[in-house]
Amino acid sequence: MNIHEYQAKALLRQYGVPVSDGRVVLRAEEAKTAAGELDGPLWVVKAQIHAGGRGKGHFVEPEAGEKGGVRLARSVEEADQFARQMLGRTLVTIQTGPAGKQVNRIYIEDGSDIARELYLAILIDRQSSRISFVASTEGGMSIEDVAHDTPEKIVSFSVDPASGLSDFHGRRVAFALGLEGAQVKQCVALVKNLYRLFVEKDMDMLEINPLVVMTDGNLKCLDAKMGFDGNALYRHADIAALRDESEEDPKELAASKFDLNYIALDGEIGCMVNGAGLAMATMDIIKLYGAEPANFLDVGGGATKEKVTEAFKIITSDPNVKGILVNIFGGIMRCDIIAEGVLAAVKEVGLKVPLVVRLEGTNVDLGKKIINESGLNVIAADNLSDAAQKIVKAVKG
Repeated sequence: MNIHEYQAKALLRQYGVPVSDGRVVLRAEEAKTAAGELDGPLWVVKAQIHAGGRGKGHFVEPEAGEKGGVRLARSVEEADQFARQMLGRTLVTIQTGPAGKQVNRIYIEDGSDIARELYLAILIDRQSSRISFVASTEGGMSIEDVAHDTPEKIVSFSVDPASGLSDFHGRRVAFALGLEGAQVKQCVALVKNLYRLFVEKDMDMLEINPLVVMTDGNLKCLDAKMGFDGNALYRHADIAALRDESEEDPKELAASKFDLNYIALDGEIGCMVNGAGLAMATMDIIKLYGAEPANFLDVGGGATKEKVTEAFKIITSDPNVKGILVNIFGGIMRCDIIAEGVLAAVKEVGLKVPLVVRLEGTNVDLGKKIINESGLNVIAADNLSDAAQKIVKAVKG
């Protein structure tokens, strides 16, 4: 689960991490009052969406102005004007895709006198199964571009969970960022606080970009992105309360409410599979035969009629879907029960696109018989390769 910048900074503040003073604005009429509560003389007006590249983004509506989603204002009135221009408009960035995201919240904060911009992040390193730090002197830029163009400017290391975090980790970050004098001590304290926040709140990503050195020599976190382990949210009611459902794909949101693992993609063939590995293999074989999957959807081990019905509703709500491939291994559930569930779901939801069903496992022959004798426009497949070829042929004509 991701949260907004202003929410992330509130958490940083709780853990003693230096951030600018700011106010969140949900309604246009609140903007002037919010800006007036800050000292100035420079105000930063930031669109709040779950996507990076806001400063370089552009709004779809011309009335939002030509500037991006991060603007510098030199008066309360200008900050108010920028907030009113951005609220309710659609911001397109490199991470949102061409559809963009609607800006429903604005964050206005005090401007900062910046001497240097740096990069610092804490992540879960899947390869080593450890918490890792990533630091670079090239803050304010896309870290992917830095990794591609100047990889030597990125320093990364993991923390041994047995010994935990020590001061030398903070000093290693400080030296990697070219800090000196009192800044090193500040960096050691900063790294400790960020690490404690990361562990205590079950994060999987904490990115500070940029971490800035002010003209007075002090460090400050100027922007923050946080991601949390969804499987651990039951332990953090305070974090779960920060969820902004308007930022999530409606189909993915609906799937989460029925314990379905769904991720929307850009293709034309909807997939419904039980098991993450089998779902990945299904997507791969669709691509192998010349088409693109429209989604990843794992209905889990217990593919009940109710789950199958909801899965169909979610898949068919995507206008890009031109065909559906159901690939179920009947281990815990018998194939005849699954076949009956699929047919019941088709009757309830209605089906206007080709559907291919591949079943394997217990009572597979009976499951295929049920599908073939249903009288519905459902095609039974013998194996995964056969299923992929049939749905691609049906979609491609």
